[in-house]
Amino acid sequence: MRRFLFFLFVSSIAMAILGAGVAFGAGEAEEIDEPDEVRFVEVAWLDIEVTTATTRLVLESLGYETTSDMVSVPVAYEALATEEADIFLGNWMPSMASIANPHIEEDGTVESVRANLEGARYTLAVPQYVHDAGVTSVADLADHQEEFGAEIYGIEPGNDGNQLIQEMIEDDAFGLGDFELVESSEAGMLSEVGSRTRNEEWIVFLGWEPHPMNTQHDIAYLADADDYFGPDYGGATVYTNVRAGYLEEAPNVGTFLENLEFTLDMENELMLMVDAEGMEAREAAQEWLQENPAILEDWLDGVRSVDGRDGLEVVRAELGID
Repeated sequence: MRRFLFFLFVSSIAMAILGAGVAFGAGEAEEIDEPDEVRFVEVAWLDIEVTTATTRLVLESLGYETTSDMVSVPVAYEALATEEADIFLGNWMPSMASIANPHIEEDGTVESVRANLEGARYTLAVPQYVHDAGVTSVADLADHQEEFGAEIYGIEPGNDGNQLIQEMIEDDAFGLGDFELVESSEAGMLSEVGSRTRNEEWIVFLGWEPHPMNTQHDIAYLADADDYFGPDYGGATVYTNVRAGYLEEAPNVGTFLENLEFTLDMENELMLMVDAEGMEAREAAQEWLQENPAILEDWLDGVRSVDGRDGLEVVRAELGID
């Protein structure tokens, strides 16, 4: 009888330990307690299109639902400020300071998470043959007003670069007071650049890198616009922004965003896949990540899937990475 009672006692302890182990294991894979919908805003620039597509692909592989609205820069910040969007990956600084800083530094409705790209630039550019003809600085533009048709080509209305060009015109900086800003879109502007360069006609336009324009067209950036576009030929850093409080509401996504960093080479490769090879941004993102999976180790450090599993393992499996 004593042996039987001892057996029952030992068995009950073993079952309790086993049950605790099962419960602990289940706890490790417990579904995360945060919103599973992530809302992006993006602008119609190829670099932001590919970085947003790549980021969405990873989040969807983790089990999140994502959406993205294509808007102008001011509307992107209004959407974050009014909590109609969660994330914007395209805060180019310092050129966006006049639009972004009132929300980030003054009213606190938008937060800057981290720099996601270093070494970018954003300023006025001309075809190389125009540069070779002596137009090397914004100070040279007014002397060749007739050749340029007194026009400076920008991109979509409301864009920060357009605003800086318009300020230069209104300030009559470098004698540009008689010039006109031609607003279009990224695609429209670059179509005009392509048309002009085929005939070696003169054009001055808003240029930046990373972007395929730097390899598809032989262009040169203009010096001396530091007071408007910043030093080092418009040297820029791109930041990830979120609506105020989002990192606290969604700490798992927040960890991912705090890890998320791109490179010039990566973005150039992705943009060429879209622009030159005709791939969709999401398709390009998936192919690039399959060929460069090591980057996921840094991005997903400390990140879990929506159902609580190890984020790196889940994403690798979802993307078909061995």
